[in-house]
Amino acid sequence: MTTDLIVRPAQPADARVLAELRWTFKLEDHEGRPPAPVRPLEEAERWIHDRLSHGRWLAWVAETGGDICGHVFLCVVERMPDPYGDSAPIGYVTNFYITPSQRNRGAGSALLEALKQHCRSIGFDTLVVWPSERSGPLWRRHGFQPPGELLELPLDA
Repeated sequence: MTTDLIVRPAQPADARVLAELRWTFKLEDHEGRPPAPVRPLEEAERWIHDRLSHGRWLAWVAETGGDICGHVFLCVVERMPDPYGDSAPIGYVTNFYITPSQRNRGAGSALLEALKQHCRSIGFDTLVVWPSERSGPLWRRHGFQPPGELLELPLDA
């Protein structure tokens, strides 16, 4: 367990570091020699800054030694008002990443606990995630389960 770990809500000022970590995260998906990115890092930085600035997305970061070493993002999915009160928001959890040097040291668990605590405190109904094969066990350890009532329609052209 990392002893100097701090978990906090991400701020728009964190956008550059979060974009850099996003690029690192996606490059890890390509074993060996990853292809050259086709989008500039600045595009991700602007996207993250805009969403965090306007509250359309939320994120939490883990810091150790004053440096961000991990993050998790949450998109709030609003639901239509319901006359029976069944309209609590759903959260789409994505972009969960911990730098290799901080993995298996508690940062990931701390991030997910902060996210879950926030969502419970404001009355979310459900959190959803599309795990990779590698991350599936992690999500299950934190209570995520396969849905009983989800359908999906891929819109590939």
